[in-house]
Amino acid sequence: QVHLVESGGRLVQAGGSLRLSCEASGFTVDNYAIGWFRQAPGKKREGVSCINAKEGHTYSVDSVMGRFTISRDAAKNTVYLQMNSLKPDDSAVYYCATGSNWYCPTAPDRLIEVWGQGTPVTVSS
Repeated sequence: QVHLVESGGRLVQAGGSLRLSCEASGFTVDNYAIGWFRQAPGKKREGVSCINAKEGHTYSVDSVMGRFTISRDAAKNTVYLQMNSLKPDDSAVYYCATGSNWYCPTAPDRLIEVWGQGTPVTVSS
């Protein structure tokens, strides 16, 4: 059975850093695109960063470009989101997700089949 489990979210001051982890089970992270999404209270869910299968091309939205980095560790079957220079606007619940036919950055979210439970990030000003 396919599962994704996020961890690493917590309260941090503006300007600080966090590394979120997305541990996969039931599949190999190298073989599927995996994305990080976030949803703040009262706002729509948005894609943040993603990494494609195989060659591992990465993409990030403009608002986090240069601050967030997505990576993966095949040995640990885990995808990471390194977040630096955090801002209060980055506060949200962060989710990782994947799908057998999903790819980033342009595939529709309806192709996502598996979501993690989310990990909350709060950035204080």
